[in-house]
Amino acid sequence: MDFNDYQKKSRKTAKYPSIGDPIVYPALGLVNEAGEVAGKIKKVFRDKDGEINGETQSALKAELGDVLWYLTQLATELDLTLEEIAEYNIDKLYSRLARGTIRGDGDDR
Repeated sequence: MDFNDYQKKSRKTAKYPSIGDPIVYPALGLVNEAGEVAGKIKKVFRDKDGEINGETQSALKAELGDVLWYLTQLATELDLTLEEIAEYNIDKLYSRLARGTIRGDGDDR
């Protein structure tokens, strides 16, 4: 499945409460789900000596899917496509790579 297909299909499931600006709910959901991913990874190091087994991989796959869903809804609310976001990001990263600034801090490197 490509980004455009996912964005179109996932939009059919975008049923969330209206709480003011339509970007609020997916933005909050995105950071919540990203936190759940981080929490699961933290527990891998706390409880499993850093080893990711099949069960943990499946759990992370589910949480990453939730991150993708909320990211997609936020992009849609902002009238952006995942494809254009991905292309922009790769262009930015390759520019940094070519200029030798892939490492470091700051958005404008």
